[in-house]
Amino acid sequence: MAIRDVLLTLASYPDPTPVSVIDDAVSFASALGAHIAAISCETHVEVPGSLLGGSLGHVGGFVAAEARKSREAAQGLLAAFQSSAKKAGLSFETVLEKCRSHEVSSLLVDYARLRDLTIASVPASYGPRYAEAIIFGSGRPTLVLPETPRKKLFELRTAVVAWDFSRAAARAVADAVPLLEKAIAVRIVTVENEKLLGSKHSAEALAAILARHGIEVVVDRIDAAGRPIGEVLEAAAASCAADVLVMGAYGHSRFREFVLGGATRSLLSKPPLPILFSH
Repeated sequence: MAIRDVLLTLASYPDPTPVSVIDDAVSFASALGAHIAAISCETHVEVPGSLLGGSLGHVGGFVAAEARKSREAAQGLLAAFQSSAKKAGLSFETVLEKCRSHEVSSLLVDYARLRDLTIASVPASYGPRYAEAIIFGSGRPTLVLPETPRKKLFELRTAVVAWDFSRAAARAVADAVPLLEKAIAVRIVTVENEKLLGSKHSAEALAAILARHGIEVVVDRIDAAGRPIGEVLEAAAASCAADVLVMGAYGHSRFREFVLGGATRSLLSKPPLPILFSH
C-alpha cells in the first residue's frame, strides 16, 4: 500500500521536540507526496499522592505552571509545523489534544492506528517510551528520527534494509516498499555469524522479488565478528551514507515490562539516522 497519510508526533513536555525534527518530517512527506498531520498534547502533570500532604497551593501552582509550559510548547511546535508544511506545499493538518501525562502514549497509539505511517523522535531526557508504544501498539510502521542536529534535511537517496529472514523483517520490507521504490540506491544487509538464520532462502531471493517492484538492490553480507548486531547495522548504514535504515522491531511482554531485542534497544534508544521500524 502506498504511503499517503503520515502522522508526526510532537512532544511538548517535559522537553519540546526540536524544530529540526519537523523539517525532516516535512521533507520525508514531500519525498513521498503524502498528506501529513502533526499532533501535540497539552500535558497535565500528575502529582504523586505523597506530595499532596504539603501545601496544596504550592502543588497546584506547580501543576498549572507546567500545564501552561506544555500548552505553549505544543502551540509553538504546531505553528512551526504549519509554516514548514505550507512552505513545502504539502497537504497538512494540525491536532492539539489535552491529556494527563500517563495518557500520552495511548493517545498517540490511537491516532497512529489510523495513518499509513507515524513519525516520532527519541528525546535524550526521557528516552523512546512514546516511539516504543507506537511501534508495538499501532500495527503500523514507525519512522524514528534522531533529535540531534544533522548537516542536511532528510533525503531519500540510499536505503539500507536489515534482513534476517524473520517475520518482523518481512513485515518491515513490505511496509517500506513505497520508500524503497523512491530511493536511488537500496542495499540489503544480512549479518552473518550473529545468530542462526531462519531460512534456506538467500537474500538474493528477496532482491529478485524487490526487482519486480522496479527496485534495484545490492546485497551485502557482513560478518558480525563478535560485535553486537546494532553496532554492525549502524556501521553498515554509515559506510554507504544511508538516509534511512529499514528493520523489524523485536520485543516481547514480560509481565508489565516490555523487553526489547538487542538491536532494537540499541538503535531505538539513540537512533544514528532515520530508522523505519515495523513489528
